[in-house]
Parts: sequence; structure tokens; C-alpha cells
Amino acid sequence: MTQTTADAEVRYEDLGSLMGLMTGAEKHGPAATSTLDVLWVLYDRVLRVRPESAGDAGRDRFLLSKGHGPMAYYAVLAAKRFFPVGWLSGFGAYDSPLGHHPDRTLIPGVEIGSGSLGHGLPLAVGSALGLRAQGLDDPAVWVLIGDAELDEGSNHEAIAYAGSAGLDRLHTVVIDNDSATHGWHGGIASRFEAAGWSAVTVDGRDHAALHAAFTAPHPGRPHAVVARVEKKR
Repeated sequence: MTQTTADAEVRYEDLGSLMGLMTGAEKHGPAATSTLDVLWVLYDRVLRVRPESAGDAGRDRFLLSKGHGPMAYYAVLAAKRFFPVGWLSGFGAYDSPLGHHPDRTLIPGVEIGSGSLGHGLPLAVGSALGLRAQGLDDPAVWVLIGDAELDEGSNHEAIAYAGSAGLDRLHTVVIDNDSATHGWHGGIASRFEAAGWSAVTVDGRDHAALHAAFTAPHPGRPHAVVARVEKKR
């Protein structure tokens, strides 16, 4: 990593070095690296949230449902100065705030504590509904899930409800690395489209394609982006 001071700008190319600071057992490296490009494009070019606005009512909300293997998430949050880079080397230690699943009470910028797979999308639906009920129509809600989470029935209830409710401030990114037990004719995007969502499938490593998919208009409908990455090994 080329940066030498806390104030130096961290680039995408430096994220590998930041992730390298996190060592120890139970790293779930493939789960982490599969999300890296999506997380970077979101935090660098799309999400309207910064450390100084992380508590503002008008901020965008990002929910990490794919919370096992959070190293990429931690690296991006540190790169964007939500917490000091020095925290990374303590990853997973007893006295570190950076656990093997993110904790919203310990880590600045984290919206939910992740745990059992399949909880993030229902929580995102609730967040979008809550913002709508408060008359907060501007903040966007984003949730990142893994394709294997679609094995959980709670997600399909959330998909069906969000489409029928027209939650157009809700966005779901699905990391597709062929981990799901079940599948759908026409691919994962077709499952969302059948429930009334806008949906697109893109290369999960192509930053330009990701940005275009994330910012595509979808009036009156929630939006899903299926980010295809290399098959989990």
C-alpha cells in the first residue's frame, strides 16, 4: 500500500493491502473477496453516506446481509475513514470491535448486526417501509446478499412484498458465485422480475457495469442487481 498517513487517499488498488492486515482463523476469504468490487463501487461512487453523516436521517442505508467473511467490508469502511485503519490488524481478536460478523453497536457506519443468513433483505424491506412512513423519500436502502441466502424462505417473502408495495428506494445486490442450492429458470434476476422488481445481471468485477446497473432508473419498483463472480472453490 502506498499510503503512509491517515489522511492519504486510499484507492481500490490498496484494498488488497488493507485486507492483508486481517489475519487469523475463520476468515472466509472467498466470501470476502467475492464482495470487494461491489462494495467499493457502492461506497466510492453511489452511496450518499460518509463518516460525518452516518447518523443523519437523510443518509443512504447499506445493510450487509452476507456478513460472514466481512474483511472486504471492513477494508472499504476503513478506506473511507469510518474507522481507523489500525483497527484492521486486530480483526477477530477478543478485544477488537471487528468481529467475524459486523456489529452495529461497535463499528461506525454499520447499520445491522449480521448473523443467520436470510435476515438482511427482510430488514431492508422494513427499513424502506420505515423511511416511507416517516416521509423520508430521498434516502436509498441497499442490501448485499449472497446467492445461497435465496435458499431461505424469508427472502422470498421479502421479495414478494417489496415488489407489490412498490418500494422503489429499495435496492438489492446479489453476489452470484454459484453457491445456491436452488435455482430458477432464466437465472436469479428472473425471480425478482416475476415479483415486480427491476432486475439486471452484470459482471461483478466490472466497475463500469456495476455503476451503470446501480444507477439505472427504476421508477415505482425496487431494483435488484445480480453480480456474477467466479465460482466459489
